[in-house]
Amino acid sequence: MFTGFSDATVDFMWGIRFNNEKPWFEAHKEIYLKEFYQPMKELGAEMYDFISEKRPEDALVYKVTRIYRDARRLHGRGPYKDHLWFCVEQPAEDWTARPTFWFELAPEYWSYGMGYWMTKPVEMAKLRARIDRDPKTMTKLTKELNKNSEFVLGGEMYKKPRAQAPSELLAPWYQMKNIAITHEEKLTDELFSRNIVERLKQGYEFLLPYYDYLLTLRSDPEPETLK
Repeated sequence: MFTGFSDATVDFMWGIRFNNEKPWFEAHKEIYLKEFYQPMKELGAEMYDFISEKRPEDALVYKVTRIYRDARRLHGRGPYKDHLWFCVEQPAEDWTARPTFWFELAPEYWSYGMGYWMTKPVEMAKLRARIDRDPKTMTKLTKELNKNSEFVLGGEMYKKPRAQAPSELLAPWYQMKNIAITHEEKLTDELFSRNIVERLKQGYEFLLPYYDYLLTLRSDPEPETLK
Protein backbone atom coordinates (compact mmCIF):
# COMPACT_ATOMS: atom_id res chain seq x y z
CA MET A 1 0.00 0.00 0.00
CA PHE A 2 1.24 3.45 -0.90
CA THR A 3 2.18 5.51 2.17
CA GLY A 4 3.79 8.51 0.46
CA PHE A 5 7.01 9.57 -1.15
CA SER A 6 9.81 10.90 1.05
CA ASP A 7 12.51 13.53 1.25
CA ALA A 8 14.86 10.79 0.05
CA THR A 9 12.74 10.50 -3.12
CA VAL A 10 13.28 14.17 -3.90
CA ASP A 11 16.96 14.03 -2.96
CA PHE A 12 17.46 11.12 -5.35
CA MET A 13 15.74 12.92 -8.23
CA TRP A 14 17.94 15.99 -7.82
CA GLY A 15 20.98 13.76 -7.33
CA ILE A 16 20.51 11.86 -10.55
CA ARG A 17 19.83 15.09 -12.43
CA PHE A 18 23.24 16.49 -11.49
CA ASN A 19 25.12 13.17 -11.35
CA ASN A 20 23.69 11.40 -14.37
CA GLU A 21 26.26 8.66 -14.70
CA LYS A 22 26.46 4.96 -13.91
CA PRO A 23 28.83 5.08 -10.86
CA TRP A 24 26.55 7.54 -9.00
CA PHE A 25 23.41 5.61 -9.88
CA GLU A 26 24.88 2.26 -8.86
CA ALA A 27 25.96 3.75 -5.52
CA HIS A 28 22.40 5.00 -4.91
CA LYS A 29 20.43 2.23 -6.60
CA GLU A 30 18.94 0.87 -3.37
CA ILE A 31 17.65 4.35 -2.49
CA TYR A 32 16.11 4.57 -5.96
CA LEU A 33 14.39 1.20 -5.60
CA LYS A 34 13.12 1.79 -2.06
CA GLU A 35 12.28 5.50 -2.10
CA PHE A 36 11.28 6.15 -5.69
CA TYR A 37 10.45 3.10 -7.78
CA GLN A 38 8.63 1.09 -5.10
CA PRO A 39 6.33 3.93 -3.94
CA MET A 40 5.57 4.78 -7.56
CA LYS A 41 4.72 1.14 -8.24
CA GLU A 42 2.46 1.00 -5.16
CA LEU A 43 0.65 4.20 -6.12
CA GLY A 44 0.22 2.96 -9.69
CA ALA A 45 -1.22 -0.33 -8.46
CA GLU A 46 -3.81 1.48 -6.31
CA MET A 47 -4.85 3.70 -9.20
CA TYR A 48 -5.01 0.69 -11.51
CA ASP A 49 -7.32 -1.06 -9.04
CA PHE A 50 -9.48 2.06 -8.71
CA ILE A 51 -9.88 2.66 -12.44
CA SER A 52 -10.37 -1.05 -13.16
CA GLU A 53 -13.19 -1.12 -10.63
CA LYS A 54 -14.82 1.83 -12.40
CA ARG A 55 -14.40 0.21 -15.83
CA PRO A 56 -14.43 -3.57 -15.19
CA GLU A 57 -15.25 -4.27 -18.85
CA ASP A 58 -11.93 -2.78 -19.97
CA ALA A 59 -8.88 -5.05 -19.93
CA LEU A 60 -6.60 -2.47 -18.35
CA VAL A 61 -2.89 -2.74 -17.61
CA TYR A 62 -0.51 -0.47 -15.76
CA LYS A 63 3.18 0.19 -16.11
CA VAL A 64 5.86 2.19 -14.30
CA THR A 65 8.41 3.65 -16.67
CA ARG A 66 12.02 2.48 -16.49
CA ILE A 67 14.56 4.95 -15.19
CA TYR A 68 16.92 3.99 -18.02
CA ARG A 69 16.70 6.23 -21.07
CA ASP A 70 16.50 4.66 -24.52
CA ALA A 71 20.13 4.58 -25.68
CA ARG A 72 18.97 5.59 -29.16
CA ARG A 73 17.48 8.83 -27.82
CA LEU A 74 20.04 10.18 -25.39
CA HIS A 75 20.77 13.30 -27.49
CA GLY A 76 23.67 14.25 -25.25
CA ARG A 77 21.76 13.55 -22.02
CA GLY A 78 22.77 11.10 -19.35
CA PRO A 79 21.56 7.48 -19.37
CA TYR A 80 18.96 7.95 -16.58
CA LYS A 81 15.69 9.82 -16.20
CA ASP A 82 15.34 12.22 -13.27
CA HIS A 83 11.57 11.60 -13.16
CA LEU A 84 9.23 8.60 -13.23
CA TRP A 85 5.62 8.05 -14.18
CA PHE A 86 3.04 5.33 -14.30
CA CYS A 87 0.29 4.81 -16.88
CA VAL A 88 -3.02 2.92 -16.81
CA GLU A 89 -4.61 2.05 -20.14
CA GLN A 90 -5.94 -0.69 -22.37
CA PRO A 91 -3.08 -2.78 -23.80
CA ALA A 92 -1.91 -1.74 -27.24
CA GLU A 93 0.98 -2.54 -29.54
CA ASP A 94 2.43 0.91 -28.85
CA TRP A 95 2.33 2.25 -25.29
CA THR A 96 0.03 5.32 -25.00
CA ALA A 97 -1.59 4.44 -28.33
CA ARG A 98 -4.90 4.40 -26.44
CA PRO A 99 -6.35 6.99 -24.06
CA THR A 100 -4.12 6.74 -21.00
CA PHE A 101 -4.28 7.81 -17.36
CA TRP A 102 -0.94 8.87 -15.93
CA PHE A 103 0.88 10.32 -12.93
CA GLU A 104 4.40 11.80 -13.08
CA LEU A 105 6.84 12.91 -10.40
CA ALA A 106 9.88 15.09 -11.15
CA PRO A 107 12.33 17.01 -8.92
CA GLU A 108 10.38 20.26 -9.10
CA TYR A 109 6.81 19.29 -10.05
CA TRP A 110 4.20 16.57 -10.20
CA SER A 111 1.45 16.09 -12.76
CA TYR A 112 -1.36 13.75 -13.66
CA GLY A 113 -4.23 13.45 -16.07
CA MET A 114 -5.46 11.58 -19.11
CA GLY A 115 -3.87 11.77 -22.53
CA TYR A 116 -4.26 10.38 -26.02
CA TRP A 117 -0.77 11.03 -27.38
CA MET A 118 -0.18 8.54 -30.17
CA THR A 119 -3.32 9.43 -32.08
CA LYS A 120 -3.34 8.92 -35.81
CA PRO A 121 -4.63 11.72 -38.05
CA VAL A 122 -7.62 9.55 -38.98
CA GLU A 123 -8.61 9.27 -35.32
CA MET A 124 -8.51 13.03 -34.85
CA ALA A 125 -10.56 13.34 -38.04
CA LYS A 126 -13.06 10.93 -36.49
CA LEU A 127 -13.17 13.15 -33.40
CA ARG A 128 -14.00 16.21 -35.50
CA ALA A 129 -16.59 14.26 -37.49
CA ARG A 130 -18.23 13.00 -34.28
CA ILE A 131 -18.44 16.53 -32.89
CA ASP A 132 -19.97 17.68 -36.19
CA ARG A 133 -22.63 14.97 -35.92
CA ASP A 134 -23.33 15.55 -32.23
CA PRO A 135 -21.95 18.84 -30.89
CA LYS A 136 -24.12 18.67 -27.76
CA THR A 137 -22.15 15.87 -26.09
CA MET A 138 -18.77 17.54 -26.53
CA THR A 139 -20.25 20.93 -25.64
CA LYS A 140 -21.31 19.50 -22.28
CA LEU A 141 -17.92 17.87 -21.71
CA THR A 142 -16.07 21.06 -22.68
CA LYS A 143 -18.17 23.22 -20.38
CA GLU A 144 -17.47 20.85 -17.49
CA LEU A 145 -13.76 20.92 -18.29
CA ASN A 146 -13.69 24.71 -18.46
CA LYS A 147 -15.55 25.00 -15.14
CA ASN A 148 -13.28 22.66 -13.19
CA SER A 149 -10.27 24.04 -11.32
CA GLU A 150 -8.03 20.97 -11.59
CA PHE A 151 -7.48 20.19 -15.27
CA VAL A 152 -6.79 22.03 -18.50
CA LEU A 153 -6.86 20.89 -22.11
CA GLY A 154 -3.44 20.59 -23.69
CA GLY A 155 -1.55 18.68 -26.33
CA GLU A 156 0.21 19.33 -29.59
CA MET A 157 -1.71 21.67 -31.89
CA TYR A 158 -1.80 22.43 -35.58
CA LYS A 159 -1.01 26.03 -36.50
CA LYS A 160 -4.43 26.26 -38.10
CA PRO A 161 -7.65 24.35 -37.29
CA ARG A 162 -8.23 21.33 -39.52
CA ALA A 163 -11.90 22.20 -40.02
CA GLN A 164 -14.53 24.71 -39.00
CA ALA A 165 -15.85 24.02 -35.49
CA PRO A 166 -19.59 24.34 -34.82
CA SER A 167 -18.91 26.89 -32.05
CA GLU A 168 -16.11 28.94 -30.55
CA LEU A 169 -16.30 26.79 -27.43
CA LEU A 170 -15.45 23.65 -29.42
CA ALA A 171 -12.81 25.26 -31.64
CA PRO A 172 -9.77 24.02 -29.62
CA TRP A 173 -10.66 20.38 -30.34
CA TYR A 174 -10.41 21.10 -34.07
CA GLN A 175 -6.82 22.28 -33.72
CA MET A 176 -5.43 19.32 -31.75
CA LYS A 177 -2.92 16.83 -33.15
CA ASN A 178 -3.19 14.85 -29.93
CA ILE A 179 -4.93 15.38 -26.61
CA ALA A 180 -3.85 15.75 -22.99
CA ILE A 181 -6.11 16.82 -20.13
CA THR A 182 -3.61 17.66 -17.42
CA HIS A 183 -2.87 19.06 -14.01
CA GLU A 184 0.64 20.18 -13.01
CA GLU A 185 2.00 21.94 -9.93
CA LYS A 186 5.05 22.23 -7.74
CA LEU A 187 5.76 19.53 -5.17
CA THR A 188 3.15 19.62 -2.39
CA ASP A 189 2.94 18.10 1.08
CA GLU A 190 0.23 15.63 0.06
CA LEU A 191 2.78 13.71 -2.01
CA PHE A 192 4.46 12.62 1.23
CA SER A 193 1.37 10.91 2.65
CA ARG A 194 -1.69 9.00 1.49
CA ASN A 195 -3.49 12.30 0.88
CA ILE A 196 -2.43 12.20 -2.76
CA VAL A 197 -4.34 8.93 -3.25
CA GLU A 198 -7.75 10.53 -2.72
CA ARG A 199 -6.89 13.49 -4.89
CA LEU A 200 -5.86 11.26 -7.77
CA LYS A 201 -8.99 9.16 -7.42
CA GLN A 202 -11.21 12.24 -7.57
CA GLY A 203 -9.30 13.53 -10.58
CA TYR A 204 -9.41 10.28 -12.51
CA GLU A 205 -13.11 9.91 -11.80
CA PHE A 206 -13.70 13.36 -13.28
CA LEU A 207 -11.70 12.31 -16.37
CA LEU A 208 -13.54 9.04 -16.99
CA PRO A 209 -16.20 10.55 -19.33
CA TYR A 210 -13.44 12.07 -21.48
CA TYR A 211 -11.62 8.73 -21.51
CA ASP A 212 -14.82 6.95 -22.57
CA TYR A 213 -15.44 9.48 -25.33
CA LEU A 214 -11.96 9.14 -26.80
CA LEU A 215 -11.69 5.38 -26.33
CA THR A 216 -14.57 4.69 -28.70
CA LEU A 217 -13.22 6.82 -31.57
CA ARG A 218 -11.57 3.82 -33.21
CA SER A 219 -14.96 2.22 -33.84
CA ASP A 220 -16.37 5.32 -35.57
CA PRO A 221 -16.74 5.23 -39.36
CA GLU A 222 -13.95 6.80 -41.35
CA PRO A 223 -14.88 10.36 -42.33
CA GLU A 224 -15.94 10.82 -45.95
CA THR A 225 -13.16 13.33 -46.54
CA LEU A 226 -10.57 10.59 -45.91
CA LYS A 227 -12.14 7.91 -48.11
